[in-house]
Amino acid sequence: QVQLVESGGGLVQPGGSLRLSCAASGRIFSLNPMAWYRQAPGKERELVAIIINGDSTNYADSVKGRFTISNDYAKNTVYLQMNSLKPEDTAVYYCNAGVEVLGTARRLVVWGQGTLVTVSS
Repeated sequence: QVQLVESGGGLVQPGGSLRLSCAASGRIFSLNPMAWYRQAPGKERELVAIIINGDSTNYADSVKGRFTISNDYAKNTVYLQMNSLKPEDTAVYYCNAGVEVLGTARRLVVWGQGTLVTVSS
């Protein structure tokens, strides 16, 4: 039993900032990789940022230089710091993690429920 719960979404003006958090709970041995996806209205879900082995990161071209993904393994949490937000960043943001279940050889891919980010004046 593992779940991811996002928080931090909301309404922000263009140029503003938000920090999204995603906390994992359950019988977790490890979380790797951890990622953020987003889905805008009428669009397919896309990868925004991913962190692998707690250190290596990759970003969608559209967010490079503006977004930063990080994690805190002690808290089983991944963050997405979003700066210089643009209206085109408006989307539901989902966290995602590869999970090794504690005490087992089981690996799962787990999605959060999503948090809405709206960038508008």
